[in-house]
Amino acid sequence: MPLRRIRLELARTPQFPDGNPACGYEFRAPLDDEGRLAAEEWPDHKDECTVVRFWQRADDEHGQLLHLRGNKWVFSYRPGDEDDEPIFRLDKHAFRPGEYVSVTEHDGVTRPFRVVSVDNAHQR
Repeated sequence: MPLRRIRLELARTPQFPDGNPACGYEFRAPLDDEGRLAAEEWPDHKDECTVVRFWQRADDEHGQLLHLRGNKWVFSYRPGDEDDEPIFRLDKHAFRPGEYVSVTEHDGVTRPFRVVSVDNAHQR
Protein backbone atom coordinates (compact mmCIF):
# COMPACT_ATOMS: atom_id res chain seq x y z
CA MET A 1 0.00 0.00 0.00
CA PRO A 2 1.65 3.27 -1.07
CA LEU A 3 2.11 6.10 1.36
CA ARG A 4 0.08 9.23 0.75
CA ARG A 5 1.03 12.85 1.33
CA ILE A 6 -1.88 14.66 2.98
CA ARG A 7 -1.99 18.45 3.18
CA LEU A 8 -4.16 20.11 5.81
CA GLU A 9 -4.77 23.86 5.93
CA LEU A 10 -6.34 25.85 8.72
CA ALA A 11 -10.10 26.02 8.27
CA ARG A 12 -12.39 28.81 9.41
CA THR A 13 -11.75 30.01 12.98
CA PRO A 14 -12.65 33.22 14.86
CA GLN A 15 -9.11 34.51 14.21
CA PHE A 16 -9.22 33.48 10.52
CA PRO A 17 -12.85 33.65 9.29
CA ASP A 18 -11.78 32.52 5.80
CA GLY A 19 -9.24 29.96 7.02
CA ASN A 20 -5.54 30.37 6.30
CA PRO A 21 -3.55 28.39 3.72
CA ALA A 22 -0.29 29.58 5.35
CA CYS A 23 -1.06 27.51 8.47
CA GLY A 24 -1.29 23.75 8.48
CA TYR A 25 0.32 20.35 8.21
CA GLU A 26 1.67 18.10 5.54
CA PHE A 27 2.11 14.50 6.58
CA ARG A 28 2.66 11.04 5.14
CA ALA A 29 0.60 8.01 6.07
CA PRO A 30 -0.66 4.75 4.59
CA LEU A 31 -4.28 5.08 3.45
CA ASP A 32 -6.68 2.40 2.28
CA ASP A 33 -8.77 2.63 -0.91
CA GLU A 34 -11.43 4.68 0.92
CA GLY A 35 -8.87 7.26 2.08
CA ARG A 36 -8.85 6.05 5.69
CA LEU A 37 -5.72 5.51 7.73
CA ALA A 38 -4.44 1.95 7.25
CA ALA A 39 -3.34 1.50 10.87
CA GLU A 40 -2.19 -2.07 10.27
CA GLU A 41 0.30 -0.75 7.67
CA TRP A 42 1.73 1.99 9.93
CA PRO A 43 4.29 -0.23 11.76
CA ASP A 44 5.92 -1.14 8.44
CA HIS A 45 6.19 2.54 7.45
CA LYS A 46 6.49 4.39 10.77
CA ASP A 47 9.89 5.91 9.93
CA GLU A 48 8.42 7.31 6.70
CA CYS A 49 5.29 8.70 8.41
CA THR A 50 6.62 12.21 8.84
CA VAL A 51 4.88 15.53 9.44
CA VAL A 52 5.76 19.15 8.74
CA ARG A 53 3.83 21.81 10.65
CA PHE A 54 3.91 25.13 8.78
CA TRP A 55 2.63 28.34 10.31
CA GLN A 56 2.84 31.87 9.02
CA ARG A 57 5.70 33.87 10.52
CA ALA A 58 7.13 30.78 12.31
CA ASP A 59 9.75 28.19 11.46
CA ASP A 60 8.50 24.87 10.14
CA GLU A 61 8.47 22.02 12.65
CA HIS A 62 9.41 18.52 11.51
CA GLY A 63 8.27 15.38 13.30
CA GLN A 64 6.58 11.99 13.10
CA LEU A 65 3.06 10.61 13.02
CA LEU A 66 2.93 8.28 16.03
CA HIS A 67 0.42 5.63 17.08
CA LEU A 68 0.23 5.41 20.88
CA ARG A 69 -1.62 3.16 23.29
CA GLY A 70 -5.38 3.42 23.33
CA ASN A 71 -5.51 3.95 19.54
CA LYS A 72 -4.30 7.52 20.02
CA TRP A 73 -2.60 9.22 17.06
CA VAL A 74 -0.36 12.27 17.48
CA PHE A 75 2.03 14.49 15.60
CA SER A 76 5.24 14.51 17.67
CA TYR A 77 8.24 16.75 17.12
CA ARG A 78 10.63 15.74 19.95
CA PRO A 79 10.97 12.72 22.25
CA GLY A 80 8.48 12.82 25.13
CA ASP A 81 4.85 13.82 25.03
CA GLU A 82 4.92 17.50 26.01
CA ASP A 83 4.86 18.65 22.38
CA ASP A 84 2.51 15.95 21.03
CA GLU A 85 -0.47 17.18 19.04
CA PRO A 86 -3.37 14.70 19.23
CA ILE A 87 -5.52 14.25 16.14
CA PHE A 88 -9.16 13.65 17.03
CA ARG A 89 -10.34 10.25 15.73
CA LEU A 90 -7.63 10.12 13.08
CA ASP A 91 -8.38 6.48 12.35
CA LYS A 92 -12.04 7.31 11.57
CA HIS A 93 -11.45 10.10 9.04
CA ALA A 94 -11.61 9.75 5.29
CA PHE A 95 -8.79 11.84 3.89
CA ARG A 96 -10.32 13.37 0.79
CA PRO A 97 -10.14 16.99 -0.33
CA GLY A 98 -12.82 19.04 1.39
CA GLU A 99 -13.02 16.86 4.52
CA TYR A 100 -12.13 18.28 7.96
CA VAL A 101 -9.84 17.09 10.76
CA SER A 102 -9.36 18.52 14.28
CA VAL A 103 -5.88 18.81 15.77
CA THR A 104 -5.13 19.85 19.36
CA GLU A 105 -2.05 22.01 18.99
CA HIS A 106 0.88 22.90 21.28
CA ASP A 107 -1.14 25.63 22.97
CA GLY A 108 -3.90 23.17 23.92
CA VAL A 109 -6.40 24.67 21.47
CA THR A 110 -8.22 22.29 19.13
CA ARG A 111 -8.42 23.77 15.65
CA PRO A 112 -10.16 22.60 12.48
CA PHE A 113 -8.13 21.82 9.37
CA ARG A 114 -9.39 21.14 5.88
CA VAL A 115 -7.93 18.39 3.72
CA VAL A 116 -6.60 20.23 0.67
CA SER A 117 -4.82 17.44 -1.17
CA VAL A 118 -3.97 13.74 -1.01
CA ASP A 119 -1.18 12.60 -3.32
CA ASN A 120 1.25 9.75 -3.74
CA ALA A 121 3.94 10.45 -1.13
CA HIS A 122 6.73 9.90 -3.64
CA GLN A 123 5.45 12.45 -6.18
CA ARG A 124 6.06 16.18 -6.01
